[in-house]
Amino acid sequence: MTGFRYEKDMDNIVTVTMDMPGQSANTMSDAYDGYMSKTIEALEGESDLAGVVFASAKNTFFAGADLNSILSTGESVEDFFNYIENSKGYFRRIEKLPVPVVAAINGAALGGGYELCLACNHRIVVDNPKAIVGLPEVTLGLLPGAGGVVRLTALLGLEKALPRLLEGKPAKPGKALAEGMVDAIVGSEEQLVPAAKAWIKENPDAAAQPWDRKGFKYPGGNADAPNIRMMATVAPTMLYKKTRGLMPAPERILDLAVNSMRMGFESALRAESRGICALVQTPEAKAAIATFFFGLNGIKNGKFRPEGERWKAKSSAVIGAGMMGAGIAWSHAARGLPVYLKDTDLEKTAKGKAYSEGLVAKRIKRGQMEDEDGKELLDHIKPTDKDEAFAGSDIIIEAVFEDISLKEIVIPETFKQLGENGIYGSNTSTLPISMLAAACPDPARFIGIHFFSPVDKMQLVELIKGEKTSEETLRKAYDYVTQIGKIPIIVNDSRGFFTSRVFGTFTDEGASLIVDGVDPALIERAAWKAGMPVGPLAVADEVSLVLQKKVHDTHKVLDERLGLKDGFPSNNDATVAVNHKMVEMERGGRQYGGGFYDYAADGSKTLWRGVDQFMKGNSEVPMRDIEDRLIYRQAIETLRCYDEGVLRNEVEANVGSIFGIGFPAYTGGALQFIHGVGIDAFAKRAQELAETYGDRFAVSPSALDKLRRSEKKAA
Repeated sequence: MTGFRYEKDMDNIVTVTMDMPGQSANTMSDAYDGYMSKTIEALEGESDLAGVVFASAKNTFFAGADLNSILSTGESVEDFFNYIENSKGYFRRIEKLPVPVVAAINGAALGGGYELCLACNHRIVVDNPKAIVGLPEVTLGLLPGAGGVVRLTALLGLEKALPRLLEGKPAKPGKALAEGMVDAIVGSEEQLVPAAKAWIKENPDAAAQPWDRKGFKYPGGNADAPNIRMMATVAPTMLYKKTRGLMPAPERILDLAVNSMRMGFESALRAESRGICALVQTPEAKAAIATFFFGLNGIKNGKFRPEGERWKAKSSAVIGAGMMGAGIAWSHAARGLPVYLKDTDLEKTAKGKAYSEGLVAKRIKRGQMEDEDGKELLDHIKPTDKDEAFAGSDIIIEAVFEDISLKEIVIPETFKQLGENGIYGSNTSTLPISMLAAACPDPARFIGIHFFSPVDKMQLVELIKGEKTSEETLRKAYDYVTQIGKIPIIVNDSRGFFTSRVFGTFTDEGASLIVDGVDPALIERAAWKAGMPVGPLAVADEVSLVLQKKVHDTHKVLDERLGLKDGFPSNNDATVAVNHKMVEMERGGRQYGGGFYDYAADGSKTLWRGVDQFMKGNSEVPMRDIEDRLIYRQAIETLRCYDEGVLRNEVEANVGSIFGIGFPAYTGGALQFIHGVGIDAFAKRAQELAETYGDRFAVSPSALDKLRRSEKKAA
């Protein structure tokens, strides 16, 4: 049978090997329906069947639903409901076969793939870290619609199932076995099918699923058990603290998981189908699928990578052993890239390496790293105070302080040590790369490589292409970023580039709200309600108000050089009026002892009462306006970057805004947020904000037209 190979052995056990043609992975595509239908009909027609094994000829077991079809569901919800019920029907028919059925899991079984495994009586996985199992649908704004919620709750019990359902994290073989998500592990792929057949022979009467047997009880307690009732009462409050009511999928999953225990199995499956049909229509689901699946995978798979041969750095150097330089060195060493960490003296470089030593110690203590692996990682970091030590490096990253005069000294001196085919990157967050390139002996091999702090945790890296940066350098930089396990986005040169420019509007709007007389606690609360990870006042303290002022002063120097009055593209009047004044009052942020917050010795913090002195308004700003000002300000600035050509496409804009700035993830990113609101509705609301609060909320018609063209093209 093409697509699903059907092989019956001498013991009357059928092995169904899924190998859908023309696809790198088995998915629930249009072809799948025919393959599965014919397979089940054949199995049901067998007269002497002893057992069934589901296996895969792909590197993965089964990848789940076709998300393209989900994105294009549109108004045909009834068709989608029938599609879900049909898929669910196949799995139910598998459960009703009169013989044991085993899933032989050779690779990732996620979403619909793991739901197929759940419909089997026994699950065996190969001992390979890539053979992960799980239900990640919640991360895409959906719920597992082919029986995943109902069956996992029945298999594990509510307490153990909820974390896997609500967080969507997959489990590696060992963890999956410990939690009961799989039943056995074998050492190699070759052992999978034989082990499955052996289990079938040993358990000929194991055809009925636990939930289909009389007297079935949920592990950990049925719906009326006191502990389950308590969990069902407390869970919604705990969930709201995480989702803030902005993500419908986790709430619906929780409701369905709890109620599935109170109704018949078939009714629960039907309720699950209704649940996914309700979610698939939401802007949150479409945004998550577009950005976190297609967008992010597109970046990781090189969709926006310059064409050319793959490049891999074998040696590297980081100039500057401060917080950023130390973090970059860690990122190199953690991926096996040897790195020289250079500063003006060995004491500074030792302090820089100590940062990695601390991270290694934490991982060893938590059981996340073995001692030998930690030692090997640290051996990759070589402190030095001599440029000659890293002569011939494939890549050099300059990570000294954000001071153009200092960078103009460091860049030409250290560039001398670059290998013949190497590239040189400046870790700058706001300084124009084309201007810095003037100090570089070979501007074609010079590029901006903007890391985010803390580097060991932040995934995004912004690549800034200068006027003379070659395509070869851009390609090598892209490959280098993926080599060290980060997510690259490419932007064109501009003051503040993309992320720093937009981030500045968030903190500036926080200061602007203070000037308007809004209570600081209300500002922070509004940011939380809108979905930002941290409020604008708290994040300004963390970044440091001192650093913000130094960056501002640096750009004043640039303005003098360029003969400009104010060349930075985004408005920062409120930052100057509030944040910079606070620096003069020696309130420079958390690391300076206090800023918008006062910090206690025990780690707690309280808002600084003295912020009242900057208030000029009467605080009569509606909560909705506060939320919209914080979010729209960032979205509008992102749209300006897109319109000006700083951003090349919407995908990089959306991914960059979430992973670099912390734009609310449920929106799918800053530009996807505009699509979700509706371009015309967004424009109308922006105009209202501009008329009430100022021109910083004005949106140009050309920018909106650009978005409309992209919508039309996508349709």
